[in-house]
Amino acid sequence: MLPDVQHLMELQQADREILRLNQEVAALPKRVAAIEAKLAGTKAGLEQAKAAVKADEAIRRKYESAIQDLQGKISKYRDQSLAVKTNEQYKALLHEIQFAEQDIKSNEDKILELMLNAEARDKDVKAAELELKAEMAEIEKEKAAARERTSEDEKLLEEWNAKRNQARAGVNEDLLRQYERVAKFRGSGLAEVRDQKCMGCQVMLRPQTYNDVRGGQIVVCESCQRVLYFDPATGVAVERPSLSAKRRARPKTHVDKAWFYRAAYGDLGEVFFAFLNVDGSASRRVYDAHTGRKIGDTEYQPGDFSAVFADDIKSGVRLHTTLDLEQLDEWASELPMTELDELHADLKKALREAPVEAAHPSEHPAAS
Repeated sequence: MLPDVQHLMELQQADREILRLNQEVAALPKRVAAIEAKLAGTKAGLEQAKAAVKADEAIRRKYESAIQDLQGKISKYRDQSLAVKTNEQYKALLHEIQFAEQDIKSNEDKILELMLNAEARDKDVKAAELELKAEMAEIEKEKAAARERTSEDEKLLEEWNAKRNQARAGVNEDLLRQYERVAKFRGSGLAEVRDQKCMGCQVMLRPQTYNDVRGGQIVVCESCQRVLYFDPATGVAVERPSLSAKRRARPKTHVDKAWFYRAAYGDLGEVFFAFLNVDGSASRRVYDAHTGRKIGDTEYQPGDFSAVFADDIKSGVRLHTTLDLEQLDEWASELPMTELDELHADLKKALREAPVEAAHPSEHPAAS
């Protein structure tokens, strides 16, 4: 293996480890922040429970004060009843005393209700205090672990950065620029060749290109622009005498899943469609043909996708790439680069075999 390629392999390994460590370092504070947010919620709950206890105590004092005032009025009315001269005046004072006694009883009932609620309030406060104590211990534990992991990752980052610099120094400048340019766009700038296929984009190589890579020459993949290398320990040297005559397998007419390409779709430009039929319902996902990013939400309609989304399929190019519902759900908002490259590779084959559908090459820049 050429020294430049060997150094590129070391560089790519260093780049991947540095990326992983940086992501791990960045994720740890987010984990601690999530726990602190939960802790803030628990503190707020505790404060609310304590505030409820204080509010009940204030209301209870208000009722007790009202009872004292009423008792004072009763004592006053009784003193006045001793000095009255008519039965009407005496009866009036007795009514006032009865009204005051009823008010006292009402306030005492309210105080009793507050006393019964106080037990539940106290339980809420104690439960919130215990939860807060447990969460504070947990967050301190998480912070300590995060500091320790961050310290270890930073040491590893120093080591991998040193290895990266050493590997870069051993690579030809032009080759290094090619590697870094592609790695920035595709996530990796180097790809192994196995069974006459680029493992980065899964596209078959021309026989001459394959022989050049096996012969130890510096070769760039025509499809994904990654620097190629052949490892005798893992690669299999095969001959494909009938490769040029091999044609793309035709997709089945009636299927429950399919990929389509549209060179122009409204204001979105070039897109890939992923269609699925599941339990009598059809779904459609739209992806940008250049970036692989999902456009909008998944659309669901009752029926078969070939009928429900007929307008989307019209003038489209049918692809033969396999489709898996679980994979689509895992990919969420963006297709993996390997899947996007496979779609483009299959699109090239489809356009070569269907020139009528393909129209003019300028209409399909994604396949160029």
